[in-house]
Amino acid sequence: MLSFYVFISLVSLVRPDPDETCPSFTRLSFHSAVVGTGLNVKLMLYTRRNLTCAQTVNSTALGHLNVTKKTAFIVHGFRPTGSAPVWMGDLVEGLLSVEDMNVVIVDWNRGATTVMYHYASSRTRKVATVLKEFIDRMLAEGASLDDIYMIGVSLGAHIAGFVGAMYEGQLGRITGLDPAGPLFNGRPPQDRLDPGDAQFVDVIHSDIDALGYKEPLGHIDFYPNGGLDQPGCPQTIFGGLQYFKCDHQRSVYLYLASLRENCTVTAYPCDSYRDYRNGQCVSCGVPQKESCPILGYYADDWKDYLLENHPPMTKAFLDTAEKKPFCMHHYFVDIITWNKSVRRGSITIRLRDGAGSTTESKIDHEPATFQKYHQVSLLARFNQDLDKIAAISLVFSTGSVVGPKYKLRILRMKLRSLAHPERPQLCRYDLVLMENVETVFQPISCPKLQM
Repeated sequence: MLSFYVFISLVSLVRPDPDETCPSFTRLSFHSAVVGTGLNVKLMLYTRRNLTCAQTVNSTALGHLNVTKKTAFIVHGFRPTGSAPVWMGDLVEGLLSVEDMNVVIVDWNRGATTVMYHYASSRTRKVATVLKEFIDRMLAEGASLDDIYMIGVSLGAHIAGFVGAMYEGQLGRITGLDPAGPLFNGRPPQDRLDPGDAQFVDVIHSDIDALGYKEPLGHIDFYPNGGLDQPGCPQTIFGGLQYFKCDHQRSVYLYLASLRENCTVTAYPCDSYRDYRNGQCVSCGVPQKESCPILGYYADDWKDYLLENHPPMTKAFLDTAEKKPFCMHHYFVDIITWNKSVRRGSITIRLRDGAGSTTESKIDHEPATFQKYHQVSLLARFNQDLDKIAAISLVFSTGSVVGPKYKLRILRMKLRSLAHPERPQLCRYDLVLMENVETVFQPISCPKLQM
């Protein structure tokens, strides 16, 4: 587990404490938040050379920072209790595990710790000024703006934007992790993060109805689960403190998953979450098309294609599982029915492999309409990827608790993987589903020529 971090003040640079061999992130109490704290910015450097012990750096002493390598700055946000971010050490470790770089933690806990959010917000530009002084020194020593990467969380995302604006958008990249919404929503570009702040700006929105910013802020903006309620987070106040911060923090944990998990979190460019859920925006996963954008650290793999072929700001939607590694595996379930009357309802599909592992997708975000001899293509999302499917089960439901039970007569069902189009498509013919009754069957490979 990594330790933490380093010192520099806003007005006068603070010299390292000779007695502090491994500087750590400033830890304050709730009492400090109540009485208030003056701004003091500390910078702490980690590299693969000093992976477990931070080194104090400032604009007069770069320490072990190698200006020929990429430098990632991690900028936290509002700290109403004074505690250290629980994810900070994992983020440092994850970044250094994927690339040999400099990682600088920007600790402005003295300034961010206050129960008055607007006090912390008012200090964001001053933090950006301190960072510009440090980056100016790096540039004087031979660093390139192309190699500057800023990762900002909540208020930290806007701090990163202010730094980028000072360099007229020439920073290499900014990643905004659920940029703060309160006091920033509706503000002009110069007063918040904006795609003009870096060569590439990617943003993850995970709490757009509360603490996060709703509208797009980058070249590509990811909206996991529509940017609203995140799976696994408490939905009522009885969830305690997690009820208030879980959705907001999920952006950080999704980013962490891109560094540490053997699972790619794929997103789909789309105009709306509803269109994505209805399977209308998955062309990037089709052979001969561009690859789909990846949420997190490797989002910039899509940079060149995005900047050349897409509008200046692109929204991308995805669903995630409720716990890490969070990734979902997308399939299309194509159904042709032969009922005389129209049927409307939801489908639940469960897959099982030969070893007995199962995974389930409930497609019930809105009723599907089944008409005679018309194909309905439903987007199913599973939290497990089963390579060889031995059995499939389907449940049809109209959602009605009273009244008659209906049948859904299926002429053909076809299951096809979006992530692995090379896999055989699986079919079943002439099937009758009784409402709310699970029907299990063994699929067969679909013929090459589809009807």
